[in-house]
Amino acid sequence: MAERSFKKEVESLRLKAGDEFRGEAILAVTKALLQSGVNYVAGYQGAPISHLIDVLSDASDILDELGIRFEMSANEATAAATLAASVNYPLRGAVTFKTPVGANVASDALANLSSAGVTGGALIIVGEDYGEGSSIMQERTHPFAMKSQIWLLDPRPNLPSIVAAVEKGFELSEASNTPVMLELRIRACHVYGSFTVKDNRRPSFSLREAVDAPRRDVGRIALPPATYAQERHKIEQRWPAAIRFIEDNKLNEFFAGDIADIGLIVQGGLYNTVLRALQLRGLADAFGESRVPIYCLNVTYPLIDSEVVRFCADKKAVLIVEEGQPEFIEQAINTILRRANVAARCEGKGMLPMAGEYTGAVMVEGLSKFLAVHRPDLAPAPAAAAVNDNLAKAVALVAPNIHGRPPSFCTGCPERPIFAAMKLVERELGTHHVSCDIGCHLFSILPPFNIGSTTMGYGLGGAGAAALNVKDGKRAIAVIGDGGFWHNGLVSSIGNSVFNKSDNVHIIIDNGYAAATGGQDVLSSNADNPSRSTRHPIERAVRGLGVDWVRTINRTYDLARMRDALKEALTTRVRGPKVIVARSECMLNRQRREKPLFAKSVREGRRMVRDRFGVDHDTCTGDHSCIRLSGCPSLTVAPNPDPLRREPVTKVIDSCVGCGLCGEVAHAAVLCPSFYRASIVHNPSRWERFRDRLRGAVIAFLQQRLEPASAAGARHD
Repeated sequence: MAERSFKKEVESLRLKAGDEFRGEAILAVTKALLQSGVNYVAGYQGAPISHLIDVLSDASDILDELGIRFEMSANEATAAATLAASVNYPLRGAVTFKTPVGANVASDALANLSSAGVTGGALIIVGEDYGEGSSIMQERTHPFAMKSQIWLLDPRPNLPSIVAAVEKGFELSEASNTPVMLELRIRACHVYGSFTVKDNRRPSFSLREAVDAPRRDVGRIALPPATYAQERHKIEQRWPAAIRFIEDNKLNEFFAGDIADIGLIVQGGLYNTVLRALQLRGLADAFGESRVPIYCLNVTYPLIDSEVVRFCADKKAVLIVEEGQPEFIEQAINTILRRANVAARCEGKGMLPMAGEYTGAVMVEGLSKFLAVHRPDLAPAPAAAAVNDNLAKAVALVAPNIHGRPPSFCTGCPERPIFAAMKLVERELGTHHVSCDIGCHLFSILPPFNIGSTTMGYGLGGAGAAALNVKDGKRAIAVIGDGGFWHNGLVSSIGNSVFNKSDNVHIIIDNGYAAATGGQDVLSSNADNPSRSTRHPIERAVRGLGVDWVRTINRTYDLARMRDALKEALTTRVRGPKVIVARSECMLNRQRREKPLFAKSVREGRRMVRDRFGVDHDTCTGDHSCIRLSGCPSLTVAPNPDPLRREPVTKVIDSCVGCGLCGEVAHAAVLCPSFYRASIVHNPSRWERFRDRLRGAVIAFLQQRLEPASAAGARHD
């Protein structure tokens, strides 16, 4: 169950030639694929590109009508290897995943694909997860494209440009027999807009035709001596063909301006940000017309020498806007201009930060530095100066007064009790080295749990603890999620531990979905999926690899059982890897599924009951151990209603989903009996209504008797 359904929106993919498409860029990319006659699409979910997988899944009927094969791949390497179908056949294929981590996983397949070259168009649509909204290490796709000589498109972030990049990307790939990467940044993936559509196209050459008439070319296999010929073919034929296609089809764009002695060379994905900065400096209007000439690189690799020289020939200085480091584009343009004896001064990282996302504020500052040196007469407009001053004042006022809020698990997350159990075991057995993995469980490294030392990649939690395997010593703990387990961990973590007779403990968190990437189904999901095979237990898989000590806990909220299983794994005399499979459904997905059904039943007049937890303020001591061992967002502090007590008490707010962990923590940690459970009844029966009125009357009578006694006590005092 993906975090968002596109069942309604995918109907726009049926629009005919001349119709206007309005919607999100992810849908526009899918429409562009259909217009391009794609034969097959594959990919692995992950922000910022994960919704493309969800759109394709929801559009399965349309894909079937057009004869298009779609797969949700096991990982990025699987997706990239799918493009092998385009090596020998005129089949257009597209794959998608996030980068740089996805490109790292897929690097072997992509390197082989690029070396062999392709016959049909091969498009790799990557989500460039770089910048302030990123959740991964800060790297770029650009050096990977350079390494394997895969052409890299970085279109302006508007729907017509993105759609054109998809269509021209296939053509560029076929014209140069080289795979092409299309880079979409986080915001570009979700930008809204419109474009005029074309008809969807059935592939001109079908997958069945390829299967019925197999082809082979030994020269396209990456084996010596073919690899040496492939390298020469890249440089002598494919590269020149790509240059000609990019020039002839004007994939890069030139925007003229009346301030002709300076210019900006901009990565396509940063075009909107640059225009906004120019507007704030009074050098562009609200309609995107810039007074400063702009050379927009919708293709950032390879660069076109003749275009660079033509743009810079009559300018005294250009500012190269290249996000991230190293400054590959800046270095290359400097080389191009020096070789051509063009005297224009190249500015780049000297004016702009070496690393980090180029936000609007960063661009305004960098542009101001550039203008101060090369066109000091273009003083900041009063409006721009006021904006900058107000921004600086706001930051100075607000920043010191805002506490950092670390990311954490969702309310009711079934992973929270696992780490609460680890903290309880830590109290008895001391600390252990904990190797983390990619996924929601990585939040355990932050408060309140503060568990975990390293994370090395998706599915590599167990591998990250491989060296810390000391005979008769403390056992290291490795944590991995079900998404990471099926992505890579089955072999890289568990299989490796079995093969090397590791004695460490592995906790596999099975919450039913690849929750961290948007709630997509995996092999072990309990959900019935009409187009995927699910319900394959993780315990069966690890036993099949040779793990003998396995414990499956089907309700992670049973904190005492989680604690005891972990303690047993850390102290048992059994040698070899120990695996605990901790199973409970992702609460976020569960709520997405159950809330609409619950609300519908209430509207229809059915009796429905939901549980809520609360804290008895008279019993609560204000110790807040429940919060420290849980960290649930529904737990907070509130003023003590007792005027004789100063310490704040714990309070359960309305976001509570009734998972019961707070009470479990209080019981397992022997904390306090202050938690209670209340059942909220919707559409109660007549008996329940009568019983409620009777209780209310009795309570009111007793309260009336207490009031005179309290007043008498006050007079006596």
